[in-house]
Amino acid sequence: MKRSIGSVVALLVVGLTSIPGMLWSAGGASVPSTNPADQAADAYSRGLGHRDKAWKLEEQLESVSDPAKRRKLEAKVDKEYQKAIRAFRSAIEVNSTMYQAHSSLGYALRKTGGYEASLAAYNQALQLEPGYAEAIEYRAEAFLGLNRIEDAKEAYLQLFRSDQERAEVLLAAMQRWVAERDFAPQGLSGSVIDEFSAWVEERSAIAGHTASREHSSDRTW
Repeated sequence: MKRSIGSVVALLVVGLTSIPGMLWSAGGASVPSTNPADQAADAYSRGLGHRDKAWKLEEQLESVSDPAKRRKLEAKVDKEYQKAIRAFRSAIEVNSTMYQAHSSLGYALRKTGGYEASLAAYNQALQLEPGYAEAIEYRAEAFLGLNRIEDAKEAYLQLFRSDQERAEVLLAAMQRWVAERDFAPQGLSGSVIDEFSAWVEERSAIAGHTASREHSSDRTW
């Protein structure tokens, strides 16, 4: 059956306009989701990717002693954390109840020196999910950065009761804090540092005793 020129042209137009859709569905690329939950999750995932890149660069820093090379790497670390901050904020703009994004935003802000802003992010995460151990531990490290020792102690005791693995991470951060303040007190008196150091040592001994006791109770004879 013969077709008119008009019908042939129409068929060609339909075919051409359908090609992009065929390519999308064939796996050539993914169609961006219009679902807010998916958009928030995608932005959060991007933020985690940049955070992980920053972690890898920080690992490289540990073996670099040349000042010029260190500055270059530090700039790259900061750049990745800045990208992470933007991605986490994008996730929050789409889904303000994503407590994980608030907590991760707080982490990235803290790593770039924004301690007060990081506390606000952690507080929001904990308002949404009060028992979120990651935010409790991260916020405690921000407290340490601000020399808010009593707040950090309280966080540790909370974690020790609810999540001993996170408590162990925080205790290690406290030990680093003591070592750093012994070297550079930042206006703190020696007695304050010594008192906190003794508290950290005491808690370390208690944690070790608790872990040993739990290990013994798990044995099968």
